[in-house]
This record gives sequence, C-alpha cells and structure tokens, in this order.
Amino acid sequence: MEKENFNKPSNDLIGDILRNYEKTGGMDNLKGQGKPLPDEYFSGDIFQHFQKIAKDAGYKPHWLKLQHAIRDELKDIAQKYVDGQKDGLQFRVTKVNEKIIEYNKSCPPPMQKGVVRLETIDVSSQMW
Repeated sequence: MEKENFNKPSNDLIGDILRNYEKTGGMDNLKGQGKPLPDEYFSGDIFQHFQKIAKDAGYKPHWLKLQHAIRDELKDIAQKYVDGQKDGLQFRVTKVNEKIIEYNKSCPPPMQKGVVRLETIDVSSQMW
C-alpha cells in the first residue's frame, strides 16, 4: 500500500475537490490573490464574517427564496379569490402550505409562520 493513501483521511471530499481544482489551474487567477486579508477577518465572529461575504456575493439562503416565492403565490391567490375566480384555489393553498412547512423547517425560529386558509387568504398575503 502506498504511504500517501495509508495516511489519507477517509472522508475529505471537499479537500479532494479543492486539490483537483487547484491541479487544473482553477486557483491561479483568484480575486485578491497575493493580497493580505483585512484585519476585520481576524476579529469578531467567524459566522458574521461568512454572512457578510455571502451577502456581498449575492447569496440568498434557501428559506429567504422560499419566503419570496410564498409571498408572490399568496398575493396571486388572494387576487384571484377577490376577483371570484375560485376554481383550483384550494389546491394552490394546499401547495403553499407545503412550502410554508418547508420554510418553517429552515428559517430562524422567530421568522416562522403558520399555515394559511383560503377563507383568510387576504390577511395572510399581507402578513407575508
């Protein structure tokens, strides 16, 4: 058995991906390469730094994308309900409630919301 394979960690998938990416030249022209890191990266909370970098890069968490999708869907359902186009709306409300349950599993606890009913769709759409 080779010495390299003997000491290799068994589940370092990300490390393997990064090493392969580096071998193919993917790390050659990175933005900021060779420049020192700002001092703020070494002070404070690492998670806050990650959030700032992710936000600057345009990253949106899954729960935030779901929140926007639910809001848009509820507004559309509420408009159709007010206009009297009630065919198929109960099915759409059921599908939105499935998204709300998924949203509640992934969002911060203070942001969780209850499921909606067709009879109160107008109020629910304003809450989202």
